[in-house]
Parts: sequence; structure tokens; C-alpha cells
Amino acid sequence: MRNTTLCQIERDGKYLMMHRIKKAGDENRDKWVGIGGKFEEGESPEECLLREVREETGLRLHSWRFRGLVTFVSDEWGTEYMHLFTSGDFEGEVRQDCEEGALEWIGKRELLSKPIWEGDRIFLRLLDEDAPFFSLKLRYRGDTLVEAKLDGAELAPRP
Repeated sequence: MRNTTLCQIERDGKYLMMHRIKKAGDENRDKWVGIGGKFEEGESPEECLLREVREETGLRLHSWRFRGLVTFVSDEWGTEYMHLFTSGDFEGEVRQDCEEGALEWIGKRELLSKPIWEGDRIFLRLLDEDAPFFSLKLRYRGDTLVEAKLDGAELAPRP
């Protein structure tokens, strides 16, 4: 099991996203994801958030909201507990030399047409709806989402 953070950094109706195209063996290879990464020993979710955002983007967050906990269960990658944050309060310039992927500001609607994880569509909708703090469980078989539960209740399959 691993603990991670993910931050949806917002500006002018867009999220700062990373196209994961640089690391070999990356479980997110070719997908667009928010900004974040794995906890280091002894870090709190907030400390991990601030460090990962600074390392990957060069930005310094001034404030943020802890929006939810997403439990990913994968038959290939194991279990991950992702602490989900949002922020629109930051300073600095986005770096152009991120080691993990290409950074780009993408409109929220445009993002849904990019290659993203199916479960990301669920938490992006919850963020867009300004849902209260939530617990989302997403179970994958390979790249296929096979189960989704919000606050312990099964989500209805999409038509």
C-alpha cells in the first residue's frame, strides 16, 4: 500500500495537468493526471502536497483544500490511498523541465476528451460539483474500472 497526494491546480477555468510521457514503467504512462506523488517517510498529506507541487511544477501553494480520499485498488499496481486537494492560490512560474511529463493548462471540459483514468472522471465531476469531503473507492482490472463506490455506496454504472 502506498500513500500519495494529487492536486488539481486551477486557473481561469483550467487545470494544470501533467501528460505522463517520460518515465519507463509508469503506471500512468500516456495519461493526463494532476500534480502529486508519493509520501516520503514521516510526511503529512499537506507536506507531501507542497513538496510534490514545488518539485514537479516550480509553483508554491499559499492555500489549498483537502477534498477527499481516493482508494485505488489495482490487480497490477496494488493499493494506493490518494489524498486529493485543490488549489487556485499559488505563485511562481510553471517549470518547463519536469522529469515525469509535460505540463500544460487544460480547460476542464477539454480534459475529459484526453486520455485519463475512468475513475478520474468521477472525482473531477465531484470537484466540479463542489461536493463535500468524500471517500471514493476505485477498483481496476488492468486499465478497466470494474468498481466504484462513493462514501461506501456503489455508484450506478454509466449507460
